[in-house]
Amino acid sequence: MAKRKSKPVSFDAMVKFFMRNYNIPTRKDVDKLNARLDRLEKLIRASASFGGRPSPVTGASGRGPGGRSVITAIDMVLEVIRSYPQGAGFGDIQAVTGFEGKKIRNIIYRLDKTKKITRKRRGIYVAV
Repeated sequence: MAKRKSKPVSFDAMVKFFMRNYNIPTRKDVDKLNARLDRLEKLIRASASFGGRPSPVTGASGRGPGGRSVITAIDMVLEVIRSYPQGAGFGDIQAVTGFEGKKIRNIIYRLDKTKKITRKRRGIYVAV
């Protein structure tokens, strides 16, 4: 029986095979992780500079370490809106809190449904 000629395996294909099988991170993966870390560091710095209050991490009791109460993301957004008597814009809220757009939209929706804020006009919110 005649032996079939096999295609030579390229070096790139072999490297890709090993990287996939052994879960070796690529440069793209490392860059994604660095971007996420930068975003988290920025959020930590923003929450630390927001009145020197503790971070919004809560336990089962709703209190932070040492028994002190912890400010939540909703409380942060509500305080920002209260600090603007003429109404806070979406960009103002995002700049002060450092939260992403979707998180702010969800918080504003909840605050509006619980009647803690009103919508003065599109994108401008006033505390009740």
